[in-house]
This record gives sequence, C-alpha cells and structure tokens, in this order.
Amino acid sequence: MVMSDEDAKTHAPSPAPADTVRALLRASDRATLATLQRADSPDSPGYPYASLVLLAVDDDAAPILLISTLADHTRNLLADPRASLLLDGTAGLDEPLTGARATVMGRLQRSSTSRHRERYLARHPSAVIYAGFKDFAVWRMTVERAHLVAGFGAIHWLDGAAVLGEPAPALAAREADVVDHMNEDHADAVALYARVLLGLDGDGWAMTGVDREGADLRLGGRVARIAFDNPVEDADGARVELVRLVKRARTMAAE
Repeated sequence: MVMSDEDAKTHAPSPAPADTVRALLRASDRATLATLQRADSPDSPGYPYASLVLLAVDDDAAPILLISTLADHTRNLLADPRASLLLDGTAGLDEPLTGARATVMGRLQRSSTSRHRERYLARHPSAVIYAGFKDFAVWRMTVERAHLVAGFGAIHWLDGAAVLGEPAPALAAREADVVDHMNEDHADAVALYARVLLGLDGDGWAMTGVDREGADLRLGGRVARIAFDNPVEDADGARVELVRLVKRARTMAAE
C-alpha cells in the first residue's frame, strides 16, 4: 500500500508536548511577562502584574529579555525573581482555543554573558537604539516548569529540563559566522526558505540566528522559523542542513 503525502501528514505523529513548548519559545518574538507586584509598590502590592516583552532565547531555548530597571516588571523581579512567560501560538486561527499556548515558569536573573546579549540584538535589531542605556540589562530565565495547552483536552505540565533543548556549544561559538555567511553570500537561499518552504511573501528576509534545531528569519517586524530535518552540533552540521533545505526549496520551486 502506497501512502500519499496527504495521508502521511494525517498519520504523522504529533510532536511531544515538550517539543511543542520549545518550538513556541524558539518561534516567538514576544511574550506576556507575569511578575509579582513588589511589597513596597504604591500600586496593588502582591498582585500578579502582566506586561508585554520582546523575547529571544539562548541556544537551548531558555528565554532572554532586555528590560529596564525603570519598568515595574524589573523592579518586581529585583524583589522576587519568580516569573512566568505566556507564549501564544494561536495567531491566525479561526478558533484560537484550538491552538497551542504555553506558560513557562522560572526565575529571571541578570546575565553578563555576551552571547545572550548578541542573540537578543540579532533577534531584535531595533533594540540596539536603547540596549546601551545604563538602566537596561539582559535577563535570562532558568526554566523550572511549563504548562502547555495545545487544544481542547491537550493539557500538560512539564519539567523545565524536559522543555529545554540540548546546548550545542560548538555551533554557538560559530553562530555569528554562519548567519553572516548566509546573509552575505547566500541571500538567495534565505529568500527561498521564506518564500518556498514557509510560504511567506516579501523581499529581504534575513537570517538572525541558528541553533541545533533550526534557523530564525526576520523581515521588518515579521519573524519566521525554519526547522532542520536533523539536530546539528556544529557549523559543519548546520551547513549540511541548510544545503539540504535549499535543495528542497529549489526542487519545489521547479515543480
């Protein structure tokens, strides 16, 4: 019996809940941050306080923020580092409650690691304007728990260790080289990823990051994610996957 492409999609196994949360983390460029309003706040101390933040992730998908000490959420974190981030994967759905969303919980701490800052600014290039201000700093979340709702009845509590991916230090050390090479020498391949493999319009898509599971793209205020077929550990492995993807895109474009 030969299975059609449509049948294969229908019978394809659903991703594991932890993989779904990690995919949301990697694909999201913003999140709702919930902190506890500090005890000395003149406004509603002790209440949950929710705010919109721009999001990037470390190479293992741990959340990274760039926030100001002038903001209430940062003052709350200085008093109590516990926080939650709501990731919304329901955009564009006719029935949003059938889509995936996840709450990632943990503790946010300031980071002086240069890679965290570089990943954030690559994801959000406009943040360069204020990233150097004295009141701004990079914060990284140590993920402890996650709660996934992936549609009606598809509800899961997960340990943080299960949600995060395996780091790939050899690739992280060469990430900027890979990204620069793709944008400077293979902009046509990046365009094919966006247009053919992801079905996105617009000219000028650029790669902003690469990790063991895929690559991040951006055009203006739009972001996208292209997944690798196989996890990679270093720049050579990333090259193999990127070449595989562009060959697939060229084949599809020629059909």
